[in-house]
Amino acid sequence: MSSEAPTIVVVKDEGELVAKLASVIEEAANKSIEQEEIFKIGLSGGSLIKFLEKGLPDIKTDWSKWRFFFCDERIVPEESSDSTYGAYKTALIGKVPITEDQFISVNTDLTAEAAAKDYIQKLAVFFSPDCLPKFHMLLLGVGPDGHTCSLFPNHNLLEETTVWVAPITNSPKPPPARITLTFPVLNNAECCVFAMAGAGKADMVKRILVDKENLPAGRVQPEGTCLWILDEAAGAYLKK
Repeated sequence: MSSEAPTIVVVKDEGELVAKLASVIEEAANKSIEQEEIFKIGLSGGSLIKFLEKGLPDIKTDWSKWRFFFCDERIVPEESSDSTYGAYKTALIGKVPITEDQFISVNTDLTAEAAAKDYIQKLAVFFSPDCLPKFHMLLLGVGPDGHTCSLFPNHNLLEETTVWVAPITNSPKPPPARITLTFPVLNNAECCVFAMAGAGKADMVKRILVDKENLPAGRVQPEGTCLWILDEAAGAYLKK
């Protein structure tokens, strides 16, 4: 696990945050494509969907080399408003030149336990099955309780180290059935990025980055880089 402090970038407003996030993703994508002929990025729900819908169309890249994975997913039909894949499909298909088969989606027709095992098999197509997956980039969010992915405070999944993807059927936040990447995978990424805007995020940002509370999002300490992109409102309590 990295001992380096995260890099924190504070920009003026949400518009600048969208542009900065897009720039960071573009640089990582093009470097990965140049070196490995593929860019493997993990997506999360929430505000990130809107940020990417606005920012990704401005990126200059070979889109055909991108593969989109999911840091977590709710076990709901794709048409549900709770489906992360459904939300990204609506937000990005037609806005950027990608196809549905570039999304490595979760089979939500299965139970959470079966879907987690199935997603491990899907990941094994893109990562060596005998070592931890190393994503080029994971885009992460933080909930009002400090959760990231579907890793919730005081939940036993926080200590899960044996599987890449774990099921959860008692999520404290509905819907209850989900799958999530586990901390060993998060912390093996080349780069983890949190992007947060608005005064409503300021207290949680302070609790994680200033007070260093032991919350799930604060346990994201990848071997590579950890970048927090905040607007001034979200970063209001950071030391100037």
